[in-house]
Amino acid sequence: MSASTPAHLLAELVAQDGTRPRLTWYDDADGPTRGERIELSARVLATWTAKAANLLVDDLGVERGDVVALDLPAHWRTTYWALAVWRVGAVVSLGDDPAAAVRVTATPTAPTGLAGTTAAQQVAVSLPALARRWTPTDRGPADLPAGVVDEAADLASHPDVFVPYDEPEPDDPALRHAGGEWAAGGLVDAARGLATERGWPPGARVAVTAQDVDDVLLALLAAWSTGGSAVLVRPSSDAATIPEPVALQARWDAERVTSAYGPPGRPASRP
Repeated sequence: MSASTPAHLLAELVAQDGTRPRLTWYDDADGPTRGERIELSARVLATWTAKAANLLVDDLGVERGDVVALDLPAHWRTTYWALAVWRVGAVVSLGDDPAAAVRVTATPTAPTGLAGTTAAQQVAVSLPALARRWTPTDRGPADLPAGVVDEAADLASHPDVFVPYDEPEPDDPALRHAGGEWAAGGLVDAARGLATERGWPPGARVAVTAQDVDDVLLALLAAWSTGGSAVLVRPSSDAATIPEPVALQARWDAERVTSAYGPPGRPASRP
């Protein structure tokens, strides 16, 4: 894969084989979405990305160089939002950011109650796979505050194709997090470096159990840079509901996992 930005990497995956699964999601976390399994091909992921990018530009006025705060967990929905921000040419900032023009979050708040940020606009993201209107998490409000965009209700109305007004470049800032800032090209280079360091083969199928969003995004890009795919897992924090190693091994076998990326001690390694 020769892509120089995350957006170009996704485009290469679509061109290579648009129907092949590139992201498989398992939700093992406690709560109403526990047990979900979602599979996205490159084409489907590109469609979600295009719709989110169109929402950012058409509804919220986001432009190349703007900052968009992603206040979301490690989740399949976070993936297409990050890709959408990068396709616009904006900067993904993880967590609250005073410079953010937009906050994309699973826990929206009234503007007067959002301490520490000047984000003028919010997008409320419902995590359940089949949500068609705002569906709160255990920390989210029952009803959306006035002026907050309901992603579940609005996203489907946006076009499946996005063409930026101002094409992003590899040198554009792309990811801002606690460890610093990456340009778009540097992020892809770092992803390739991770794949090389871990010895992931061409077409790797990578189990990703990391939960820091910056780690997850880098691991997904790394898997895709090999022409491969990823199985992203949201683990349970409750020891009583963590799948047994035998069950996890059966999952990795069923998903044909070849490699793993996650915190030490997570049962995601392969022989």
